Order: sequence, then structure tokens, then C-alpha cells
Amino acid sequence: MTEHSREVERTTAGNPWTMLVMATIGFAVNFWAWALISPLGPLFRDNGRVGDLSESDVALMVAVPVVVGSLGRILVGALTDKYGGRVMFPLISAVTIVPILFLAFVALDSYALILVGGFFLGIAGTAFAVGVPFVNAWFPPEKRGLAVGIFGAGMGGTAISALTTVKLYKNIDDTAPFLITAAVLAVYAVASWLILRDAPGRTAPTTSLGTRLVANSKLRITWQACILYAVAFGGYVAFSVYLPAYLKTAHGLTPADASNRMAGFVVVAVIMRPIGGWLSDRFGAIPVLAGGYGVVVVCAAISAGTPPLDGVGTVAFLAMAAALGSGSGATFALIALVTEPARVGGVTGLVGAAGGLGGFVPPLIMGYVYGRTDSYAIGLWMLSITAALTLVLTLTVVRRTAADHHNSERTPA
Repeated sequence: MTEHSREVERTTAGNPWTMLVMATIGFAVNFWAWALISPLGPLFRDNGRVGDLSESDVALMVAVPVVVGSLGRILVGALTDKYGGRVMFPLISAVTIVPILFLAFVALDSYALILVGGFFLGIAGTAFAVGVPFVNAWFPPEKRGLAVGIFGAGMGGTAISALTTVKLYKNIDDTAPFLITAAVLAVYAVASWLILRDAPGRTAPTTSLGTRLVANSKLRITWQACILYAVAFGGYVAFSVYLPAYLKTAHGLTPADASNRMAGFVVVAVIMRPIGGWLSDRFGAIPVLAGGYGVVVVCAAISAGTPPLDGVGTVAFLAMAAALGSGSGATFALIALVTEPARVGGVTGLVGAAGGLGGFVPPLIMGYVYGRTDSYAIGLWMLSITAALTLVLTLTVVRRTAADHHNSERTPA
């Protein structure tokens, strides 16, 4: 083998992993930006800077970018199928800088303007629908679960915001968290434009955007994966948002202790996402999904009894974090397996939207039920029942979809 051919081999072998690393960094940075308002909501309520805010006002402030980012994935996923991640990653990153600077220099003294800035900040949350089809195209089918799972761990970017935003706001300057994030996004936008390349052989769809959205929404795997992801990732989002309030109320923890335990929940879920993808590559997505939902059924039922946190209580919540993280990774391993590469972006957009929106329902139910009964037990039993129904769906309808795809691949044309 000549030196040139060895160099070509090294370059070819290294490219997918370079693309994966860059995509994961981009996902994490954009999610950092997406979550900038959430840590500041309670601070704005307490300091009165933007007026006398109620809990509902704070909830709306936090929810606006999340809703826009979730629904925006539908459009951005379809655009990624058309134009590729090499264009969409730098574009999303660069466009997100605009609302961040608007928030920093214009909006911080006005609740209405914060809502406007938060609406456009939601664009950052669509980066997920760019990365999944981009990474998926770079890897062979037997490695896509692991690759997309590693990319999905970029959701830990929200933890960067949780750990740094308030400290920067208080200790340096009220614009500091926004300016630092904008600078990081600018660096990433330039670096991704220079480094990212779409996978060789990528074919762009020729049909219209509307036609593709309708066609993708009619696929069996789309609505099935929407349900799977709404429960798995939606459950993760719900707990990461609501766990501090639950722990303070149900177990009497201090705010600092509750936040630390919530951080542990998030870390376990983030670590388990790529592991769930890897296990799906090895053993199939269906067993991983079924195992995850089975764990949630049992652990949510245990948690409904409010067991002490120095034993069973903590184990139950961490086991649920692991199950929800692995289920999130396995869902996209399944999508990568049974979906045409040219449609992965569109399907990812729809499924990602379902996951993001799925995170809003459980906290609302938990809060409503607690307000009426002074107990979280009913809400946790409802989670257990939902996971049980999803487990049945996985072992019947979803298993059949995966089997039909496998059989169609084995049938000669």
C-alpha cells in the first residue's frame, strides 16, 4: 500500500468521527443558548426587574423558546433533508446570535420583549433536527445507534446553561451569559462552515417541502416513534424541569440539595443515551425500548409511595433516568434502521417535536393533581400506566414495523 493510499484510508476512516464530534459540539452549544432564559426566570420574578411576575408569567417565559424550538424541528428537519447539515448547522448557529444579542441589549427590562426574544431564541432548539440526519448519513447501519446516541448526549448543553447563566448574570454583568454564548456560537458557526461536510452520496429530495412533510407524517414509523419519544425524552424533560419542585415539596429538601439531585438525574440520562444507541446496535432497538419502559413502569409505581430518598427513592429515580435516556437513544436507532436516509431529517423533525412537547404535559398534570390532592401519587401512577401502555405498543405494533422492514430488506427485488 502506498503512502498516498494509506493517507486516503486514514482520512476516510477519520471523517465520520470528526463530523460526529463537530455535530455534537454544535448541538450542545445551541442547546446551551436555547436554555438561557430558563435559569433567569425565577431571578426576574424575585428581583422585580421586569415587573411583578406571577408563577404563570415565569412559566410562559420559560416555555416560549421550548415550544418554538420543538415545533420548529418539523420545518428544520425537512430543510436539512434538502440542504444538508453542512449548510443548516452554521445557519442555525448564526441566526440564533441575533435574538441572543436582542435579549442582552434591548429586552432585559421588559417582560414583553423577553417573550419576543425567547420566541426567536427557540430557533436554537431546532439544531437537534439538523444533527440526526447529518450524523446518520455518515455511519453504516450497524453503527448508527451509537453515533446518533453520542450526538444526542449534546442535550447536556442545557446543563451548561443551568450551571453558568445565573452566576455570570450576578457576578460579572447582566449581559455576560448572553454575550459569551453569542461569541461561542459565532466561533462554532465559522468552524462548522469550514469543517463540516455532508456524507458522500447524499441525495437531496426533489419534491416540495409540503409534499415531504405530508409524506413523512404518513409513515408508520413516524407516529410510532413520536409516541415512543414523547414518553422517553418527554419524561426526561418533565423530570429535569419538575424534579426540584417535587423534591422540595414531597421530601422537604433545600433548593440547593434538590437542584443537585436533579443534576444527577440529568447526568445519568445523558450518559445512558449513547449507551442506549449502542445497545440497540448490538441487540436491536425493540429489546432496549421494552426494557426501558418496563423499568419506568416499576420505578414510577415505587415512587408513587414516596419512599425515603436515602434508599429506594433515589435508586428508583436514577433507574428511571437511565431508562428514559436509553429509550431516547434507542428511538433514534430505530428510526435510522427503518427510515430511508433521505427522509430521516423530516421524520426526526416530527419525532423531535413530539419529544419536546411531551415534556410539558407531565409537569402540568403533576402540579394540577398536587393542587387538588396534596399528593403526587396519582401523577406518578399515571406515568407508570402510560409507560405500561407504551411497553405494549413497543412489543406489538412497533416490533411488527421493525420486522416488516427487516423482511423487506431480505426479500430480493
